[in-house]
Amino acid sequence: MWRHFSKTQKVLAVASATTATASLAYYLNNDKRNNVYKATVTLQNQHQSNDGFYLLNKKNAALAEALQEEQKLDKARDFWLPPSREEMIKRLKESHKEDPYDLLVVGGGATGAGISVDAATRGLKVAMVERDDFASGTSSRSTKLVHGGVRYLQKAIMELDYEQYKLVCEALHERKIFLDIAPHLSDQLPIMLPVYQWWQIPYYWVGCKMYDIFAGREALESSYFLTRSKALEAFPMLKKDELVGALVYYDGQHNDARMNVALAMTAACYGATVANHCEVTSLTKNEKGEINGAKMRDNINGDEWEVRAKGVINATGPFTDGLRKMDDEKTLEIVAPSAGVHIILPNYYSPRNMGLLDPATSDGRVIFFLPWQGNTIAGTTDSPTEVTQNPMPKEDEINWILDEVSHYLSPDVKVRRSDVLAAWSGIRPLVRDPHAKNTESLVRNHMINVSENKLITIAGGKWTTYRAMAEETVDKAIEVFDLKPTSKCNTEKTMLIGAEGYNPTMFIRLVQEFGMDTEVAQHLAQSYGNRAWAVASIDDATNTTWPTYGNRIAPNYPYIQAEVRYAVRQESACTAVDVLARRTRLAFLNAEAALQSLPNVIKIMADELKWDENRQKEEYKSATLFLTTMGLAKERLE
Repeated sequence: MWRHFSKTQKVLAVASATTATASLAYYLNNDKRNNVYKATVTLQNQHQSNDGFYLLNKKNAALAEALQEEQKLDKARDFWLPPSREEMIKRLKESHKEDPYDLLVVGGGATGAGISVDAATRGLKVAMVERDDFASGTSSRSTKLVHGGVRYLQKAIMELDYEQYKLVCEALHERKIFLDIAPHLSDQLPIMLPVYQWWQIPYYWVGCKMYDIFAGREALESSYFLTRSKALEAFPMLKKDELVGALVYYDGQHNDARMNVALAMTAACYGATVANHCEVTSLTKNEKGEINGAKMRDNINGDEWEVRAKGVINATGPFTDGLRKMDDEKTLEIVAPSAGVHIILPNYYSPRNMGLLDPATSDGRVIFFLPWQGNTIAGTTDSPTEVTQNPMPKEDEINWILDEVSHYLSPDVKVRRSDVLAAWSGIRPLVRDPHAKNTESLVRNHMINVSENKLITIAGGKWTTYRAMAEETVDKAIEVFDLKPTSKCNTEKTMLIGAEGYNPTMFIRLVQEFGMDTEVAQHLAQSYGNRAWAVASIDDATNTTWPTYGNRIAPNYPYIQAEVRYAVRQESACTAVDVLARRTRLAFLNAEAALQSLPNVIKIMADELKWDENRQKEEYKSATLFLTTMGLAKERLE
């Protein structure tokens, strides 16, 4: 039959077959990619039968219409409601009646939440507890960068250090994964290196190009050189005197606390039990002296109980030594805490889409100057400190940052202490390896330690490499505790909650369908991804001509009242600080604005959680005290 075809017919036949094959492959791949949450629901149902997952109310006509249209376009949207915190606590309390958890993860920061996602997606039975709130510690107080580390790159080249080279390559690989699995919470950001000496141009140019080359196929946009005039056009606030040009390279930036919350909720969607404000008071051991669980307390109502697990993982960051001493009082301390202070300045201090790096400050430290969430973030310092729950930023460190910033800005920009809208200190848990010959030397990246009683501790590292750290930790746990996962690690491809179907223009639909202000719609899309539709389904009418939806909790910021209710209902927010600092980022952006919005936030939460008058007063008192650690003047305390 083929021989009887003309040449034209043969060409058409081959083309048709190729097109059909490609279409089938695309369909299968697209179907697999877009059905991640269908698989999630299936996994969730395997772990429990009554999680309370259900579709959100579709009575809102605009939402229903949007749903129908999106279904026609075959785009996945995640409208599932996670189990409530009360349901999570109930699971923990009833765990002794059933098979023990495979893993109990202590610590709800980036590392602990990442471990929970990794273990849950491998089919393990996982519980994660956090004594305060998800990302309440170091994980919400970062520089907000997802980066390979230009300092490590410099050392790798100048000192021909292979270990530093490996650190940079790993971080650049993880940077690409980070941006892929959470596109709504992270994005690439151009960062400028201003040049004031001609000889620095080839030096910085080679460094930036090496940064691109080390990333390989996973590189972001290519670095480039700017002439003096172009540099001033891109960064008008820059000091003109002696400026000869600038190099621009690309790194990632993210919303750290919301990323942490997304990790915790993703773990829950894959069957993990995650509970905030749940503190481990002691570790339990079997007759061999090996750790087999923990005693814990609900810090909201004071309830206490025990949880059994085949293995316990210590992922408590700066508080690592506290849990290690619960295992063995005589154990050596491994954490060398270092304080990093950041400040927030008004948005007129930097362009909207260009950061700045000072690689050589007056004392040799690196300082970043970056646009973030509509304002400008500057930091960080690096100094020894004590481990505390809410460290205070020191005034001399705030002034040092302001002084360094002033060196790079035009004299027309008066850098004033009164312009600091918020300031905070985060504790970086640098660690010593207890098994090293020199126990005083610090490890360069992260460390995994297994105690004699089989407590696994993961410490050190940084936000960018949280996923790789989690994978390595779960691998070690499977080996130590002889666990039986049902699949291999697949977190390189596991989209976080809200990521499926997200695109940069989805905010337009939110404006059109719900009558939101554009700034509010952009904020919801970039903070919640496809779950912005779930936030918008909560009643929040403005009773004005425009916008018709979205009552702001602070006049100059895009956070709305519906977010407060959503945070309580679907993201386990239990206190006003949970909402102001980690579900929204208002406390980190403007401490005074957070204080002004506090009564309204407490009122909404009281309606949701049925707080009495005494509880509302306690919330106001504890929240104002917290805001003093975010830069609020102490005289504002009542």
